[in-house]
Amino acid sequence: MKYKTLLIGSLSAIVVMGLLVGNINARENERESLLKKPTEETGIPNKEKSDEWAKYYPREFDSWRRTKESETIEDMLEKNPALVVAWAGYAFSRDYNAPRGHYYAVQDNINTLRTGAPTDDKTGPQPTACWTCKSTDVPRLMEEEGELEFFTGKWARLGSEVVNPVGCSNCHDDKTAELKISVPYFDRGLQAAGMPTFAESTHQQKRSLVCAQCHVEYYFKKTEYIDKNNQPQTAMVVTLPWAKGTTVEEIEKYYDEINFVDFTHSISKTPMLKAQHPDFELFQIGIHGKKGVSCADCHMPYTQEGSVKYSDHRIASPLENIDKTCLNCHRDSEKNLMTIVGEKRERKDILQTIAFDNIAKAHLETGKALEAGASLDELKEVHTLIRHAQWRGDMAIAGHGSFFHAPEEVLKLLASANEEAQKARIKLVGILAKHGITNYIAPDFSTKQAAQNAIGLNLQPFIDEKLKFKETLEKEWKKQAIEKGRINAKAAEDIPDNATSYFKK
Repeated sequence: MKYKTLLIGSLSAIVVMGLLVGNINARENERESLLKKPTEETGIPNKEKSDEWAKYYPREFDSWRRTKESETIEDMLEKNPALVVAWAGYAFSRDYNAPRGHYYAVQDNINTLRTGAPTDDKTGPQPTACWTCKSTDVPRLMEEEGELEFFTGKWARLGSEVVNPVGCSNCHDDKTAELKISVPYFDRGLQAAGMPTFAESTHQQKRSLVCAQCHVEYYFKKTEYIDKNNQPQTAMVVTLPWAKGTTVEEIEKYYDEINFVDFTHSISKTPMLKAQHPDFELFQIGIHGKKGVSCADCHMPYTQEGSVKYSDHRIASPLENIDKTCLNCHRDSEKNLMTIVGEKRERKDILQTIAFDNIAKAHLETGKALEAGASLDELKEVHTLIRHAQWRGDMAIAGHGSFFHAPEEVLKLLASANEEAQKARIKLVGILAKHGITNYIAPDFSTKQAAQNAIGLNLQPFIDEKLKFKETLEKEWKKQAIEKGRINAKAAEDIPDNATSYFKK
């Protein structure tokens, strides 16, 4: 019995020692893996391909790949039909979905009806600048061609070159993995606003600025230049409108002073502005921005895996990881925090509905006034009110998280938008009456289909053209990209082409 006990004890000790050795070996392998870095001389070859970074940063890469899980397509025009009327004459009235994960940045840009259906590398409608915030290939092309050259020509010119979605090299140096900006216009914007450049900023500030390369308001500045062949060219350069400041009112003043127009409304003939995705501008105004919280703190929380701590690159809503995001600072229950966010969203939705209902009706009533014989000069003040109303409303909602980033500012902007629209409608009562219209009622725009009918938009031709493009030129782009080694066949197949319902036969 004594020997049996000794034997069992010895075997147990051997098993424990084996487990300890295995654990030590595993940790050593993990340590060696973490120490594996690209060389300072060469960096990461083919850095545009994020899977090349996986060899050195496997956890960060795997979490980035999880942005593929954002498969749901949310049709914002179905949700807010008044936007269709607000954007009459502009491509956003055809198709506007909520943004998905970075994994889909290139494919969603190709699929949207807004980018049209080019037939070759010279047909439109969009300029090359529309690729800017969609791909790791963009900085490469700017380096190869030159910045002005990149911004020259039509979107389709680069269809076979822009193939890798937003990824590692957009925000990280391929030799050191340090944070970096990869587009030159961003530092110019910071300087114009009187802010520190990226290099002059603190590390915490950089954790927001790398996001702000794309998540900002911008416009395409028409820029004349002479190319390398001594030929005159016109570039549409992405430019941040921050010369007077970064608030909505300061940007509005900047655009008004340079008489910038994104599009002319097809019904009201108002010279309009279209907000892009001003997340950074609104975030700065909110309490989190003012307190020094960075974008990465909430959207890329640190994650512990064994002995390894790393930043989660599945950039998503902080509400999906409340224990790693909100609860790091807020001593509250998850349920209560979710309720607070829901209340903020509900308040924004109520004011958005009211504001854009008045904006849409102002456009339609202005169109009726024109139809009745009112002159553009007679409607000049109305046009200014509508322009400002829609700009402020659009800036409040174009950044989909702004209702939380800066809730008070968003409510202020929507209230101001509603007030400007109501002022326009009051003036229109007199103008319509002057031209014999006293009982005009705007057509129904309570659904997306009704709204598109109200502005005379027939989607079918755009859908048919897009489907033909996807069967022809897009397939040729993918073939060329694979032949050039810009993307491998497996990666091309791995990106699901789950576009909007328009494209499903």
